[in-house]
Amino acid sequence: MNKECVVKAGELYDIKATDISTSGDGIGKVNGFTVFVKGLLPEESAKVKITEVRKRFAFGEVVSINEKSPYRTEPFCSCFDMCGGCSLQHMTYEGQLKFKTKRIKDVLERIGKFENPVVLDTIGMENPYHYRNKMQYHVSEENGKCVFGFYSEKSHRVVPCENCYVGSEENNKILNAVKKYIDEFKISIYDRKTHSGAIRHVVIRNAKATGEIMVCIVVNDNKLPKKDKLVSYLKEIDGVKSIVLNVNEKKTNVIMGEKSFVLYGRGYITDYIGDIRFDISPLSFYQVNPVQTNVLYSKALELAGLTGSENVLDIYCGIGTISLFLAQKAKKVIGIEIVPEAVNDAKHNAEINGITNAEFIVGSAEDIIPEVYEKGYMPDVVVVDPPRKGCDEKVLETIIKMKPEKVVYVSCEPSTFARDLKMLCENGYIAGEVQGVDQFCHGTHVESVIMMTYCGEEA
Repeated sequence: MNKECVVKAGELYDIKATDISTSGDGIGKVNGFTVFVKGLLPEESAKVKITEVRKRFAFGEVVSINEKSPYRTEPFCSCFDMCGGCSLQHMTYEGQLKFKTKRIKDVLERIGKFENPVVLDTIGMENPYHYRNKMQYHVSEENGKCVFGFYSEKSHRVVPCENCYVGSEENNKILNAVKKYIDEFKISIYDRKTHSGAIRHVVIRNAKATGEIMVCIVVNDNKLPKKDKLVSYLKEIDGVKSIVLNVNEKKTNVIMGEKSFVLYGRGYITDYIGDIRFDISPLSFYQVNPVQTNVLYSKALELAGLTGSENVLDIYCGIGTISLFLAQKAKKVIGIEIVPEAVNDAKHNAEINGITNAEFIVGSAEDIIPEVYEKGYMPDVVVVDPPRKGCDEKVLETIIKMKPEKVVYVSCEPSTFARDLKMLCENGYIAGEVQGVDQFCHGTHVESVIMMTYCGEEA
């Protein structure tokens, strides 16, 4: 039978899930035809109703579960199934960590062609709740009332969700203060269809180490009435050290605009990852889970095995977080990053920490790395922490030419991680143990770190 005709929309089928997709859907098959089933966990079988059929796969929803996974649990948030985040709430945290370890191992075998790769148990959090230090709330109007929440999956419909279990616990007090201001002074709410109204979003940043909070009100223009009243309500909340008005006048899905005005306090808050201090401004990139970032980057530093005599190249360095960790033990670190604002932050962060052996260069890695190589800089250790698409091929080719003794690869996407490791192993590197770190509890993403050692011949 042609696989395209195996299932029909609206009909019921018995399906057993064998895996989970990157969006959190269970993956099962009907006579070899793949079906993605929302809410179904691996090793669970269920009666499934097909909701959509495409050429090579279909989507379905659970009607009844015939056999439950031992890792199934009740979702802790009332917004589950509506909000676009935390897609693994129906799985115990133990189950989530096992799934993430398995996902890393599976892609290393399937994409990287590694036989029996050594993947250590994913390091989770002692308390996997209220860990995010940045939350972006969309402001909307529902039945004439102001609500704060997040977009539902694959739409721009705002799901009211003010008491988010992965955001900081102080956030609800802040949202209540903003709501009081909006209601009391009849402040208009932005309508994305008409591009009218004042308040678009509320962005809250929490410095976990210091307890400092920044509240950023994103508006359609800077003519927000009664700003002093908004400030008076917010600054009464413990921890609020900075209140900023950010202007975004564009018809866009991008949250923040380019112009910001400080309404109260400083234009930044201060946090620490390990012993390194970071000043966080409204537009600064900063890791959303500093506890697990410390775990991940400490592991990277451990794997690098620095003695103080090494030259290090940190590719895709961002605001210099890994660079500054490494600079504490290295002779010199050069960081490369394409985003100018991030490089400015990296230089500032080096300065406030008294770190003088870290240099940062603005430019795309695929352009800058060959230039660095041609100028004769031969690093002993290369660290890469690329975006989800992985390393550019030119970057990997140049690393292979440089022949550093060690390559420490930090990844946020297992599939491109596996692809890039394969190329390094085909060109003289041996893969060590892979360590997964859970940065996004209750979601499907997982970070990985590995140390590759140069052996001078094909491994």
